[in-house]
Amino acid sequence: MNQIEFVNSIKPFKDKVFRLAKRLLVSTEEAEDATQDVLVKLWNKNEVLDKYGSLEAYAMTITKNHCLDVLKSKRASNLQIVHNNYAEKGAELQQKVEDSDSWRWVEKWINDLPEQQKLIIQMRDIEQYEFEDIAKILEMNETAIRVALSRARKTIREKLTNTHNYGII
Repeated sequence: MNQIEFVNSIKPFKDKVFRLAKRLLVSTEEAEDATQDVLVKLWNKNEVLDKYGSLEAYAMTITKNHCLDVLKSKRASNLQIVHNNYAEKGAELQQKVEDSDSWRWVEKWINDLPEQQKLIIQMRDIEQYEFEDIAKILEMNETAIRVALSRARKTIREKLTNTHNYGII
């Protein structure tokens, strides 16, 4: 695979690699570094990339593993997971404030989830991956993915309901 073919094959999912890295590493700089590292790893394996059924799933697996390695390093103790590309246009100012507050709570609760559930929420609800692809990336079966996603959503939903109903009779 030459350089142009390589660039054309990774272009459709390069942003997803960055977003997953950003979700896991928080820091934009760390995510950019991780994305670059993943792309270099892919380039170094460009002769054998054709044998993978889904280059995107392979790239996401490499990204996940690379980011988890970074998180395990001494730098990881200062990182947290943040998601900040939620924005609702056209809402009234009060609604925007309420939405922003709710989203901050949801971010906090996602951060409090077990690592596996964080990854599954990111891939399914934010990146819109299919269960089959998530299962390949995380090396789990689809049923386990569905169960973990359901538990994560239930946890967040319960906390959101309790927070917004607090003080209401």
